[in-house]
Amino acid sequence: MASLKHYLNSVIGQAMAEATQSESCNANVITSSKPGFGDYQANGIMSEAKRRGKKPRDLAEQVIISLKQSLPSLIDRLEIAGPGFINIFLSDSEIKKWATRAIQEPTLLIPPAEDPIKVAVDYSSPNLAKEMHVGHLRGTIIGDAIVRVLESRGHTVIRQNHVGDWGTQFGMLITYMEEAVGADNDLPNALRDLESFYRDAKQRFDNDPAFAEKARLSVVKLQSGDKDYLSSWEMFIDESLRHCEAVYEALDVTLTRNDLDAES
Repeated sequence: MASLKHYLNSVIGQAMAEATQSESCNANVITSSKPGFGDYQANGIMSEAKRRGKKPRDLAEQVIISLKQSLPSLIDRLEIAGPGFINIFLSDSEIKKWATRAIQEPTLLIPPAEDPIKVAVDYSSPNLAKEMHVGHLRGTIIGDAIVRVLESRGHTVIRQNHVGDWGTQFGMLITYMEEAVGADNDLPNALRDLESFYRDAKQRFDNDPAFAEKARLSVVKLQSGDKDYLSSWEMFIDESLRHCEAVYEALDVTLTRNDLDAES
């Protein structure tokens, strides 16, 4: 739907064209600077009257007479001000109706893009081995806001969530995960605090040579496609993504797993 100002420009411009017997006129509708002057003000009368050798107030009278024959319900009244401006007062009851509709239909008053395009928006991009930090949260919120604005204008948006799910650190994490999960195989409990899990794994890697060597071998096996290590890696990634999705749900972010663009 066109903006309210665009709509008023069209309605009053048409009335000006009828009054001057011309094909089109520019009403030059602007937002009023003071409430006493109405909600909007049509300033195009002045220049149009000058062009046609008419008195501005006389032309304004003709325009109002023309408008009153089919006055839109959105307009409560029209008043001539100064040398020939038209002050436009909107109907409070109609504004309430439109406001109610706008709440129910958020894109109602947003003008569609004239030339919709396809846009890729890359945002959030967490490292799956850790909790998201404030930088990720900021980018996630801003990115989703951009996506919503673009879609509300009619653009086609391709969401891209480029996650860090590959690298040498995963050998360390998988090795530590195998120990932390233990016989009960309770991965969600082991990874309930990703930040602590990563910190503990890193400390073990730095201080335990045997563990570090095992972690390096895990990297080799993982990157060579060993099925068991790939399975452990997939379990870790899946649980890490659940942490991200909980944050997205809390923030009402529209990213899903279908939007993932992983390093792997």
